[in-house]
Amino acid sequence: MPHIILEGLPTAGKTETIQMLARFYPEQIEVFPELVKQVAAKEKIDILSERERLTEAIIAELPYRRAQLESVAQQGKMCLEESHMGVHLAYSKALNDRSFINAYGKVELSLSRPNLYLRLAIPIDVSIRRQKARKTPQFEVDRPTLKQMLVHLQEWHIAQGSNLRIVNADSSPSTLLAQVEAILPLRYTRKGPTTKNTFGTLLLLGRPASGKSEFIDFMNKCSVERRAKRYHISPFRVIDDFPILWEKCEEDNLWEDLGRKRLYSQPIKGNYYVTDDGLWSFLIGKINQQARPLLSRTTSSNETIIIELSRGKAHGYSEALGYLSPEVLSRAAILYVQVSFNESWRRNIARYNEKKSGGILTHSVPCEEMKRTYREDDWPDIAQAPCGMLTVNGITIPYVTMSNEPELTDVDALDSRYHKALDQLYALYSRRS
Repeated sequence: MPHIILEGLPTAGKTETIQMLARFYPEQIEVFPELVKQVAAKEKIDILSERERLTEAIIAELPYRRAQLESVAQQGKMCLEESHMGVHLAYSKALNDRSFINAYGKVELSLSRPNLYLRLAIPIDVSIRRQKARKTPQFEVDRPTLKQMLVHLQEWHIAQGSNLRIVNADSSPSTLLAQVEAILPLRYTRKGPTTKNTFGTLLLLGRPASGKSEFIDFMNKCSVERRAKRYHISPFRVIDDFPILWEKCEEDNLWEDLGRKRLYSQPIKGNYYVTDDGLWSFLIGKINQQARPLLSRTTSSNETIIIELSRGKAHGYSEALGYLSPEVLSRAAILYVQVSFNESWRRNIARYNEKKSGGILTHSVPCEEMKRTYREDDWPDIAQAPCGMLTVNGITIPYVTMSNEPELTDVDALDSRYHKALDQLYALYSRRS
């Protein structure tokens, strides 16, 4: 089983997330608290003022932590660890703590190699505000230190070649937990109702703000039984390539902070537009990578994988579908959520203006990117009928184009629209199977 580490700024929610996961997946997870805090509490060390003593205590404890991790892994359980020595090194550089910086070469020899680093990302301002609300001034970290720490931490990950995933932790607890659960290879073991006659993989396509996120939100609010019977969707996992794209744009910010050239994007009005079109194919590669461990599990557990993405004409759906793995395509059905470009732009602006709280969940696509990438759409070229079959890399895939205009908010009206489209799609899907 994998070794996964959660990292993030103070008050990002690492401890709370790990504890919640451990409560609901006790047979699958073993929790390892943050080593630095554990050592400091055990030895009664002041983390900020007794840095040399802290370094000595960490070095003494590391072999035991590694042995514990290896023992749990041999039992077939996931090791879920809070923070790591790369974070402590980044703080040490920000604080000019030479004791740990000089000792890191020795420290590194005792470190195990995790399968994944999962960053709970929040803005520095949010961390500062939450720290003050926590009312523990002895543990508060100021803005300059946090900013320097993030730069040093990104340098460390780049040097390590880490498998790093980023989730937006500036969100509600339920949203954060859902994001983390979607990434981790966990399956809740409660015996529930059978969910027959459901899609294996649903490719959810459409322009930005066409209604894909609203579709997923609607399905999340349905009971398992109703969703399976009426919409042919089992308990599901979502793979969305937008957070991957956003992460690459955020990495560009860090490169720029280091005095390097941006690689993929340019910022504009709090958002980004893509400057390297090779990124679109890269995103499909990341989707294949994320889908791989889920595919082997969903076959036996009867889960549905929903893959959400948007493309324009230059690097469109024809190209994107061609890059998807045979394992994804062989069990896929396509629901294309159709809106005009003008409607997509209207909703894109409305979505941003409605919230305006910043962050990935309230993003809008900049006007330049909308016009350059999404004004034209190649879906009508490859799917000329309202429904039917596409052949991609020799694999036949059923599709339905669902008109999502006018925009609906009434639950009964949405139910009728979704039910009609998904019933039609499943009829094609079951015939193909």
